[in-house]
Amino acid sequence: MFKKFTSGDILLLVAALLSLVFSEIMWFSGNKEQALFVGLWVPSILCFGIFLKLTNKE
Repeated sequence: MFKKFTSGDILLLVAALLSLVFSEIMWFSGNKEQALFVGLWVPSILCFGIFLKLTNKE
């Protein structure tokens, strides 16, 4: 299953995970509006990864 992941896929997943973790850290430190803004990056990053997968399919 994991053999299908390229280095770009792993990079996008790590970016989404880091965005989620950073958002949670900001939320619990009291910066709720900024945390919501950063938390909205997660689905955007994942959608961008899906877009790249679909456009590179031959």
